[in-house]
Amino acid sequence: MKNYFCKKNMGKRTAAVIAAVIMMGFSLSLLVNIDMGTDPCTSMNLGISNRLGISLGNWQVLFNLVLLGIIIRYDRTKIGIGTLANMILVGYSMDFFRWFWNRTLPMSMFQLLAVRIGILIPVLSIFIIAAAVYMAVDLGTAPYDAIPFIIAAKQKKIPFKLVRCCWDIAAAFLGYLLGSRVGMITVIMAFALGPVIAVVQKKMCGFLGKEESHSGIS
Repeated sequence: MKNYFCKKNMGKRTAAVIAAVIMMGFSLSLLVNIDMGTDPCTSMNLGISNRLGISLGNWQVLFNLVLLGIIIRYDRTKIGIGTLANMILVGYSMDFFRWFWNRTLPMSMFQLLAVRIGILIPVLSIFIIAAAVYMAVDLGTAPYDAIPFIIAAKQKKIPFKLVRCCWDIAAAFLGYLLGSRVGMITVIMAFALGPVIAVVQKKMCGFLGKEESHSGIS
């Protein structure tokens, strides 16, 4: 625990984590409104929360608490500020921004093809980079995101990028079975998140100093 709080540039890391997870929630609120799919985890969680009749924010906290038991058992180093930030802020930020859009913008505008395409590329880019940043700063990850790291670290034959892709594809398929919208965005994220995380982790080393992340990305 002492070593955790002695990481280099702790202030930068904490600020990056909080900003990243809020931007993830912001991005998701728009991706849901343009109805072209979301990231695999959110797709799955939206399906479950809709079936249960509770908000995404409430369900994501419950879902991650269940998975947290697995992380505590196999790799407690994946638990930190980033874990709590993701568990709490992504879902509730998305709920807040969806509430805000519903009260400030006509929802009919999100049905226009030009608007949907105009939102798609920049918002999708923001989400993928934000997700990669929050994991790359090495302050802990959400249980959903930590499991691929643990699987990749426990066995050396399959690289993290492939493990993450398989994990996301499974979540997307479950979301589809639960009635969530699985669209182009879901497919892109299922295949892109793993490679982008690996690239951003290397870039973040320069921003945070020479200390290497211990996430085991390769």
